[in-house]
Amino acid sequence: MEKDHIKGLVLTIVGVLVLTPDTLLIRLAAADQWTLVFWRGALMASVLFGVIVWHQGRGTVQAFVRIGRNGLIVGTCYGLGSVFFVSAINYTGVANTLIIVASAPMFAAILARYVLSESVPMRTVLAIIATFVGIIIVVSDEPGDSNLFGGLMALGAAVVMATAFVFVRRAKSINMIPATTIGGVFAAVAAIAFGSASPLELNQDQVIWVVLMGAVVLPISFGLVTLGPRYIPAPEVGLILLLETALGPLWVWLVLGEGANAQVLTGGAIVVTALTIHSVRGLQLNLAKGNL
Repeated sequence: MEKDHIKGLVLTIVGVLVLTPDTLLIRLAAADQWTLVFWRGALMASVLFGVIVWHQGRGTVQAFVRIGRNGLIVGTCYGLGSVFFVSAINYTGVANTLIIVASAPMFAAILARYVLSESVPMRTVLAIIATFVGIIIVVSDEPGDSNLFGGLMALGAAVVMATAFVFVRRAKSINMIPATTIGGVFAAVAAIAFGSASPLELNQDQVIWVVLMGAVVLPISFGLVTLGPRYIPAPEVGLILLLETALGPLWVWLVLGEGANAQVLTGGAIVVTALTIHSVRGLQLNLAKGNL
């Protein structure tokens, strides 16, 4: 049990750390949002599919069949999450987006009540209320249709990612990497079918950032973050995910000088504090019960 817990910690921490430059790469690529969605999905799916074939060999088809309905839901959520996340980054600030996306564990707690029949303790209810207060402060930072749309897209990303987390937990005995691959395919197809993707119109500089993002950062991070929750409890996953909320805007500020004003920082502080207290308390309770 202890080895599994350490394994889950390492997988999740490394996965989140690898993911932290994602928003910076989106900014550096400076491509049309649908083109970004296409390449993020297509490259991630290609790399992960290659890894699955290498690891499973003749069992590749069975690995995809094994994920079942839960896996299809997870894949659909990952695909929608990519569309929502890239849209949010294009319409509002990086800090705004990541703060709102950080609310995913709270949505997961609500959804788990109905999907997994898990109770929602009072500490979670209080954390949810505080999180929504923080989000309202962040979204009201820059009045206007563009900022509001970006905030709604970030909220959509949080909801679908929360849904993915819950269904990964629902089928935690199944390796959901194939579902992540399906999510990449879903995003790429959506970008062509419903968007205005122009995959071949990237310049040389854009290609570098897009390949680094889609073929390195995303497959490694999403692969590891998909595996991690199989071994560690939800509060611990939520606490680790806050690394992206803290480090993502930092990389963008260091490289591009994009910062956040006092209002965004205030709302972000409320969200991060509420999630941190909630996760730490959850870990204390798990330790007291001997679950770790």
